[in-house]
Amino acid sequence: MLEVKGIDTYYGNIQALRDVSLRVDDGEIVTLIGANGAGKSTTLMTICGINRPRKGEILWDGMPIHELPPHEIVRLGISQVPEGRLIFPDLSVRENLDLGAFLRNDVQGIKEDMDYVFDLFPILAQRRRQTGGTLSGGEQQMLAISRALMARPKLLLLDEPSLGLAPIIIQQIFQIIQRVNANGTTVFLVEQNANQALRIAHRGYVMENGRIVTSDSAENLLQSEDVRSAYLGM
Repeated sequence: MLEVKGIDTYYGNIQALRDVSLRVDDGEIVTLIGANGAGKSTTLMTICGINRPRKGEILWDGMPIHELPPHEIVRLGISQVPEGRLIFPDLSVRENLDLGAFLRNDVQGIKEDMDYVFDLFPILAQRRRQTGGTLSGGEQQMLAISRALMARPKLLLLDEPSLGLAPIIIQQIFQIIQRVNANGTTVFLVEQNANQALRIAHRGYVMENGRIVTSDSAENLLQSEDVRSAYLGM
């Protein structure tokens, strides 16, 4: 479905990604783990067109997309939930969700997807007229995920969905990620919470200093002594 091939990404003269290659297959949950500043978020921002790679290519169903603008990448079926949620705080929950479907014109499908996200997150249905900025951190994360799902993506990019949340809310979010995947959406998950991420993923990549240094099944990465020592605190 998605193939990243040898990309280098820079911020000015500072190189953030070095020869990064990875793939995400249809139906998977794939996670990218690593320390803060390793380049995980830059990888997602490069995939979704915010940052242009200076070298390499990104293929979506075999088609190069690394020179497309972000809205065209969304139209193809890739949606991102950014780090820090970045909802529209002065707009209502319903208005945030409507903006997630901005590129669509299938009225019935939009209604069905609105019902779907309200089924995933019933608290949002209760707060549909409430402004986003008045929600708790966990509810804002639920809204950010729901807004991305309103684009009806084939691939959902999640950037640190557990950041700053209470443990019980983190459990709920990861359960919902599994449910979204079971309902047919492929997931590429960037997480510092490596233990949680690897427990729901099929495969994983480990990033250090802008490079992919290890890749394996999530189960094998969970059992790896190096990964356990460096990222799982074991």
